[in-house]
Amino acid sequence: MKHTLIGALLLTTSTLPALAQDDTITIDFVYPYSSLFDVTYEAIMPAFKAAHPNININIRASYEEYEDASNTILREAVSGNLPDVTMQGLNRQQILVDRGIAQSLEPFIAKEADFQKDGYHEAMLSLSTFGGEVYGLPFSVSLPVGYYNMDLLKSAGVETLPTTWDEVVQTCQTLKASGSDNPIYWDWAITGNWFFQALMWTQGVAPVEGNHINMDTPEALKTLETIKKIVDGCEMKNLSSDEANSAFAAGDLPMMFTSTSNVGRMLTIKDDFDFVTGAYPGIDGQPAGLPAGGNAAVMTSTSDDPAVRDAAWQWLKFITSGEGAAEVARTTGYMPPNRAANDLILADFYEQNPQKATAVKQLPLLRDWQAYPGDNGLAITQVIYDGLERIVTGDAQDMEDLQQELSEEIEDLMPHS
Repeated sequence: MKHTLIGALLLTTSTLPALAQDDTITIDFVYPYSSLFDVTYEAIMPAFKAAHPNININIRASYEEYEDASNTILREAVSGNLPDVTMQGLNRQQILVDRGIAQSLEPFIAKEADFQKDGYHEAMLSLSTFGGEVYGLPFSVSLPVGYYNMDLLKSAGVETLPTTWDEVVQTCQTLKASGSDNPIYWDWAITGNWFFQALMWTQGVAPVEGNHINMDTPEALKTLETIKKIVDGCEMKNLSSDEANSAFAAGDLPMMFTSTSNVGRMLTIKDDFDFVTGAYPGIDGQPAGLPAGGNAAVMTSTSDDPAVRDAAWQWLKFITSGEGAAEVARTTGYMPPNRAANDLILADFYEQNPQKATAVKQLPLLRDWQAYPGDNGLAITQVIYDGLERIVTGDAQDMEDLQQELSEEIEDLMPHS
């Protein structure tokens, strides 16, 4: 049973046993999305090395995305090649806990005299807490937002950002009438069915309740119908996320709906146009909730050497601390789930970086990014992905039929006691 802990991880002094100057401990570390996070860890590393000169961080080849991260760790647990610390999607931690791969951090936390469980957003920390114990420390939090090229919108006569998906479709039609043949990208393929879950939470309904996935509900049908409305009403092209990001950066795509995580990178690669972000639209008004994306640092070390495990803890603790976590906001579009970073170190940051502030304003909407129950959770993710792809490619036309098919496929994959 999970419970929420209240409080923030503040940067703490090292508890690593004293080492001789020439003693070096190396720990293996791996993370996903190198295009987003390489710059973050490059910014963190000098401060960490200054504080811990005897700890060497060996960074393994990065995971492509969160499903790859989960599958890779599961394989490495079998082959005996686990890293000491891994970054895992918030919705992919439970299977690692259930299989004894992720290790409780409570013994390390207990030794920290000034460690405070304080300042983490509920949807983040609760996803790293199992059976009353913390198994991960959240590193970054993301929410879905709208990306807008205001030069293209204004040239088409659009002055106001859409707040509902009906308004989005109307804006698409205005853009198409003004000559745009590619008005929108809605990031349906994003990891973990995140945007499907976003439309469910928008309606105030959890995608998963207990051991039931709410694919058979009226809200799920409304979700599928809304996706089809976006695809058909905007004549959305079936781009990859990378293709959409490139098109937006080049000034060829007026609207894009994706994670705030890429805002920092977009600011550095975009052409010279007025780029703003806007709140994620709702179906019938403001969303009732939105899933918290992001990742957490998890210890998976199999070392019997206490010094190695303590070194892994020092790294894990540092990157989720106030100063370490602040680099997340500075270098990406993610928000650090840490009060020391948000309230102290980044006091003026969001005022000076309005594109990154949109997601912060949506923080009251944070809800769980949910994992699907049972050993077939990843397979269920693929089933829903395939269903969304059928909408985007035009293969699925009747949403009631699609809902029925998806519900039956999911039920076959659910755990049955």
